[in-house]
Amino acid sequence: MRRRRRGWGITVGVLVVAVVAAAFALRSPSPVGHWNSRAGYEAFMADYERAWEPMPVPDETLDVRTGFGFVRVYRFEATTETPTQHPFVLLPGRSSPSPIWADNMASLLELGDVYVLDLLGEPGLSVQEVPIEDLADNAAWLDQALAELPEKRFNLLGLSIGGWTATNMATHHPERVASLLLIDPVYAFDNIPAETAVRAIPAAVPWLPKSWRDSFASYTAGGAPVEEEPVARMIETAMSAYSIKLPQPTLIPEASLEGLQMPVLAVLAGKSVMHDPQEATEVAERALQDGTVVVYPEASHAVGSEEAARIAQEIEVFLAAQE
Repeated sequence: MRRRRRGWGITVGVLVVAVVAAAFALRSPSPVGHWNSRAGYEAFMADYERAWEPMPVPDETLDVRTGFGFVRVYRFEATTETPTQHPFVLLPGRSSPSPIWADNMASLLELGDVYVLDLLGEPGLSVQEVPIEDLADNAAWLDQALAELPEKRFNLLGLSIGGWTATNMATHHPERVASLLLIDPVYAFDNIPAETAVRAIPAAVPWLPKSWRDSFASYTAGGAPVEEEPVARMIETAMSAYSIKLPQPTLIPEASLEGLQMPVLAVLAGKSVMHDPQEATEVAERALQDGTVVVYPEASHAVGSEEAARIAQEIEVFLAAQE
């Protein structure tokens, strides 16, 4: 069980792959994200379905139309009779679609209704049709997707690049964001360290051995084994089978963080290799006007699954304080 929970760390490997080296490793003339072959897509779908098995059954499955393509959305009803005022929207890491949230679903559904998205332009069941050319476009597709849901405001819960995606949207379209809940986000409070970026480069090349990608994934998860982890297998297949065509994320400026008016909870991993934990903590504490910063000293970037129940408790206390 411990090995399965630690599998989230592989999500980071995909982030760096796309940001640092995908332009070289996955060159193609297409302006939108796409599967490199039918065989690759079919292999990914088999892995997606296998990784989905621990997930609860969604109450509704939606393909929401935006100006950039269709966004796959799963809706889950809360298991409590007193759900949070605003539903949660879960945003995963790069190349790591909805099944990565399996460890978190039970505890989050005890708090409120949950929507889970496959990020647009990423491997998953969302389908990109129009180029996403800049950070404003990246915010726009998510804003448009949320506009199609019945609720007016949401608690955005983002993991890794999903945390950056949530924060980027909040700086462009804050009106839909009731709160930001960030799990070891990348490019939100600090840049990716050079060592991590360099180690990611071989993992970006799909024709190199799978063991290289597994090694990097284990590195991001604090050394946890990932070879037999279904989620890790899904993401590794995604890395080799899908070409991402998205603008490179950039560090959120401190001035933009200072301008956020909604409450923000940042859960940071003390042993994360995706940023300097001390620097990220200092920036978050300094810049967030209505922020709560929590550091788990012994956690890796896989903190989302390592500490799933504890994070849900943090969220419960945090949201109760906003009432």
